[in-house]
Amino acid sequence: MIDVKDLRVTFGHGADAVAAVQGVSFAVREGESFGLVGESGSGKSTVLRAVVGLNHDWTGSIAVAGAVQSRRREKGFFKSCQMVFQDPYGSLHPRHTIDRILAEPIAIHGLRDADARIDRVLRDVGLGPQFRFRYPHQLSGGQRQRVAIARALVLEPRVLLLDEPTSALDVSVQAEILNLLKRLRAEHALTYVLVSHNLAVVATMCDRLAVMNRGRIVEEMDVEALRRGAAREDYTRQLLRASQGYDRAAADSFKDFA
Repeated sequence: MIDVKDLRVTFGHGADAVAAVQGVSFAVREGESFGLVGESGSGKSTVLRAVVGLNHDWTGSIAVAGAVQSRRREKGFFKSCQMVFQDPYGSLHPRHTIDRILAEPIAIHGLRDADARIDRVLRDVGLGPQFRFRYPHQLSGGQRQRVAIARALVLEPRVLLLDEPTSALDVSVQAEILNLLKRLRAEHALTYVLVSHNLAVVATMCDRLAVMNRGRIVEEMDVEALRRGAAREDYTRQLLRASQGYDRAAADSFKDFA
């Protein structure tokens, strides 16, 4: 479903250039949930933005559903591939009702039965029709993220790219959103790419994962190896150890992997 080869993204020019992604390659099968994990600044979200077409300045090869993608996407691409962002309040227009937010992509793509689509997708994410004419500020953080997921689903895509979809939410709400995403994947036969720094989230949501550090993929592994702590690379083992909570002795022993 997704095939990325030698993806490179650089920000800036000359002496100020920063190589955010350096030769990243991975493949995701149809119906699979694939994780990208690593520290903040490792390039995870930049990879997602290149795949979904929000970042136009990249080199390499990106194919989605068997179609090789150019830097600028055709409108039809977004019917098959959508993204859910980290901050649901920042990704929803504050002066638009939920109805208008969900109707906009339907109108852009010239789809019919807008009312039925909006009603169906709100029910899919656990919100009723009573939410249609509310504004984002009238909803809780978890409800706003459900609307963001509904907006991504309203075009009936095959691929969802999830950029830290629960990290801006209260801990009590995170499990609800993760369970919702698992259910939607099964019901709609979706393919996921999930970016997270939380290894527990990845272990819950993903089949396989790639570990990133400083713009490169260090290691790929399946989720069972992650649960066993069976990492091959020193950086991955250090990341697993750090995820277990703060330990002064462990922190003092951590190395900087260039």
